[in-house]
Amino acid sequence: MRHHPIRENQLSPKWDVIIIGCGINGSAIARDAALRGLRVLVLDKEDISSGTSAWSTRLIHGGLRYLEYFEFSLVRESLAERERLLRNAPHLVKPLGMAFPFYKQNRRPPWMIRLGMILYDVLSFDKSLDHHHILSPQQVFERVGNLNPDGLSGAAMYYDCQVEYAERLSVENMLSAQEAGAMFLNYAKVKRFILEENRVGGVEFEDLLDGKTYTAKADLVVNVGGPWVDEVLKGIGKPLKRLIGGTKGSHLVVPVFPGAPKIAVYFEARADGRPMFVIPWTGRILIGTTDLPYQGDLDHVEIDDDEMNYLMSEANGIFPSAQITHDQILYTYSGIRPLPYVGQKKAAAITRRHIIHDHAPEIEGLISIIGGKLTTFRNLAQQCVDLIGQKLNRQLKPCITQKLPLPGAGEGNFFDFQKQFLLDSGFEQDIATHLTDIYGVRAEKFLEWTRKEPKLKERLQTHDSTIAAEIIFAFEEEGAETILDVLLRRCMGGYNNLAGLDILDPAIQVAGDYFGWDQSRREQEKQAYLKYIQRYRPKLLRSQ
Repeated sequence: MRHHPIRENQLSPKWDVIIIGCGINGSAIARDAALRGLRVLVLDKEDISSGTSAWSTRLIHGGLRYLEYFEFSLVRESLAERERLLRNAPHLVKPLGMAFPFYKQNRRPPWMIRLGMILYDVLSFDKSLDHHHILSPQQVFERVGNLNPDGLSGAAMYYDCQVEYAERLSVENMLSAQEAGAMFLNYAKVKRFILEENRVGGVEFEDLLDGKTYTAKADLVVNVGGPWVDEVLKGIGKPLKRLIGGTKGSHLVVPVFPGAPKIAVYFEARADGRPMFVIPWTGRILIGTTDLPYQGDLDHVEIDDDEMNYLMSEANGIFPSAQITHDQILYTYSGIRPLPYVGQKKAAAITRRHIIHDHAPEIEGLISIIGGKLTTFRNLAQQCVDLIGQKLNRQLKPCITQKLPLPGAGEGNFFDFQKQFLLDSGFEQDIATHLTDIYGVRAEKFLEWTRKEPKLKERLQTHDSTIAAEIIFAFEEEGAETILDVLLRRCMGGYNNLAGLDILDPAIQVAGDYFGWDQSRREQEKQAYLKYIQRYRPKLLRSQ
């Protein structure tokens, strides 16, 4: 049963634009479009940020390696957007020191890396972060961690940014879009396009939670399905050229090990020379990523043993003290990059630049988004909405997202707010920090909720910072429909050491008691989470 019921009268007017897909790009396009005066409907067959947006290495970066392929404009665009995100989402996007070690066996010699660093500094001339520095081997051990000393002659240290919970960027973009008048429906799967000759006039979609089918009409449809772009286009009912040639990226999450990096380490894999990261992340270590052609099930992407062994081997190679084994891996995650289809071209060489594909004149009223980086979502959205305005022959309001903070950032100095919240909220410090890191200034709402119902202030588990109020808040304030939505894309408790399995039952109990779920609904929620989380290959389930 749907927590937020769909009403026919909500869908009866004609929309200016329907957006299919609510990952980071879909939610950002919805936000920009709504802020510029368009009537927007957003549909996703799962939930906010339930696809590629959740499977990245969680970096907001310029893309140092793109310099090798002379994509200077992409790097410049990324660095400019990185700076905007530091201002507009300081609760989610934070500076991250990075080291690129110089090893004798590297394919790229130190002079090339230094040249890349100089170019990186030049292209980020307006940055607030520090410029790069060259470290001696001794400084590497002091400032970075216990890297393998064999063949190490130093390192370049520079700064990019990390978004620990990339899912929250999508959530906040969608919240902002809704504040501006957009409507969002999750678990709404587009089955077919409504065609009038060669013009798209809307879509027919199925509510996967109640089984009903609905029709929504619009002047224009934007397909932001990520890896599913071609799948969505099958709803046209006639063959169209292939647009997506996705590659698979997998990551490991492990506990902090002896000599673990204090900052991120970006290095060349010894096996094949491809770029790799070992990154401090939420009190754990994130290792990634692979980049493999993928032809499998887009709805169930899972790391395989070869990838797991490859990532372990490379991490152990650069941090010999780590001694990571299968038993130490807390969980993994894998996803598909929605890169443009280029036939047999090497995966690393495929552009990460986004493509806004207008299907006209073959199909009018339809745009598809191909590729794109997490970092550049805002600029992609601005470009897409500019095109939407042209296609609709509408004079839109100016784009304001360059300077408009996301909802959790607030209007003042976020760090002053956070400091005061930690002092005055009455929450224990780890909980107060967790709330401000996840929700930003919207953490104040939890003060109201817990004053009215003190029981909601309780932790789900004594060792975890997630509190009961967050479960209810996710449903009532952030559009969640299932416990899966809550733990993996709202309160982020699904990314604790046990992949949320330790807080699953308490979360279901809180929601069940508050909303009056019967035993059948509670068991359904539990089994759905257990089935989904198996793709993470969590340690707790592997050991059973």
